[in-house]
Amino acid sequence: MMKSIVAVASLFTTALAFAPAQQGTTTSLALKDFCNGYAGGDSVEPMFVGETGSKNFDPLGLTESCADWVPWFRESELKHGRIAMLATVGAIVPEFVRIPGEQFSFEAIPKVIDAHDALPDSMIQIFAAISYLEATSFGALANMNEFDRMPGDYGFDPLSLKPKDEAKYRELQLKELKNGRLAMVAIGGIVAGSLVTGNGFPYLP
Repeated sequence: MMKSIVAVASLFTTALAFAPAQQGTTTSLALKDFCNGYAGGDSVEPMFVGETGSKNFDPLGLTESCADWVPWFRESELKHGRIAMLATVGAIVPEFVRIPGEQFSFEAIPKVIDAHDALPDSMIQIFAAISYLEATSFGALANMNEFDRMPGDYGFDPLSLKPKDEAKYRELQLKELKNGRLAMVAIGGIVAGSLVTGNGFPYLP
């Protein structure tokens, strides 16, 4: 039952994967632009849906009908994308390498998908860590509508990877957005494939 719930939840997150996409700084933000000017609206992928096709892709008109929620949509999309990228790596790597500990061994858990039910204490630790991170972000989320910060920007850059050039920064934002969207689709496919086929990577019958 729990595996079925996880599978449905994983597939549901892919629905966020094609929402419009983040821009650089508040000073350069033009609210009249599509999706508040966030990166991703000028995509070049061939998607022949709606009046504008790939460019400014928003067939449901959410950027207009729910304009006040656009920053929250982008925040959610980026957060789910980042989690999905970590989840994809976390689902594939243990198929080949395990951390030390008998309970994590290939003998104890032959299939990665079974770790969810086989390691309840580890699941509680993960849940606690996620809850802590979510709780510490409440303050940032509360200022979203005041545009105190850009969606997804927590000022966390310990390695100073953020480009100082605005064009390169926007390019990096677009890369994160696209990889996050791909990862949301990927982790949904990984979980579904694991449950349906009962096999590990590459999750084929």
